[in-house]
Amino acid sequence: MYSHFRNLALAAMTLGIAPNDVAPSSGPVSPLRTPAGLLRVCADPNNLPFSNDRGQGFENKIAELVARDLGKKVEYTWWAQRRGFVRNTLKAGSCDVIVGVPTGLGMVLPTSPYYRSTYVFVTRRDRRINVRSFDDPILRRVRIGVQLIGDDGTNSPPAHALSNRGIIYNVKGYAVYGDYSQESPPSRIIDAVARGDVDVAIAWGPMAGYWAKRSPIPLKLVPVQPQIDLPFLPFVFDIGMGVRHGDTTFRASLQSVLTRRRPEIRRILDEYRVPQIEQGASTESSSS
Repeated sequence: MYSHFRNLALAAMTLGIAPNDVAPSSGPVSPLRTPAGLLRVCADPNNLPFSNDRGQGFENKIAELVARDLGKKVEYTWWAQRRGFVRNTLKAGSCDVIVGVPTGLGMVLPTSPYYRSTYVFVTRRDRRINVRSFDDPILRRVRIGVQLIGDDGTNSPPAHALSNRGIIYNVKGYAVYGDYSQESPPSRIIDAVARGDVDVAIAWGPMAGYWAKRSPIPLKLVPVQPQIDLPFLPFVFDIGMGVRHGDTTFRASLQSVLTRRRPEIRRILDEYRVPQIEQGASTESSSS
């Protein structure tokens, strides 16, 4: 049960992986031959702060850092991170690495994590709403925004946590996929807090931190508590890079770079306001 949520939960925030994406492969995929001088990256062209086709995301920056260390040049395969993303990119053999995946995602071979982050409560500072836990009584009185993928079985952890507590009627859903003709569709839930359409948003920290910093209205971010909502619902996730199963040598090369370049990677994440949680650390408070 825990691994089920771990494999699916970050899909809402980073990969848009639907259940038909996480099913076991019917067989190995033969990748296209990769030129020695290229680091072929699978990425979304319109998903800041993670990536876009102008190279403005933190995953773009980390990909460039890794490529320089390996003496390679980045080449992208662009695909919207929705249904079929992994199947149509990494597993199809058109690219060799996804820069950001939850390390519990079974359909890829992950590196060790290079950061650990958390879902956060997002509020306007001028509203003075202080919420830290899903058990806070205030959540029954305020308007709450959560991101939704589809049917209840694939909704994000906050949607499940609220539903488990009977908090339903004051909740507004924001599609993770959104209107792809607009820039970075997932940011709409943070815009909704700034406009006052909702009082509290519960969102994946890397996305929330980036867009909250750019909001014209000062916003506050507080990591959700607890890190795991018993018995099986986690809100803190380890993020690494993902390669195809069997690409152990390539994974080892990436892991070596991630270890050597840890300080530079940390600086990139800090620049993009990614909330970073140390292993075993408490997540008492944070703000943009």
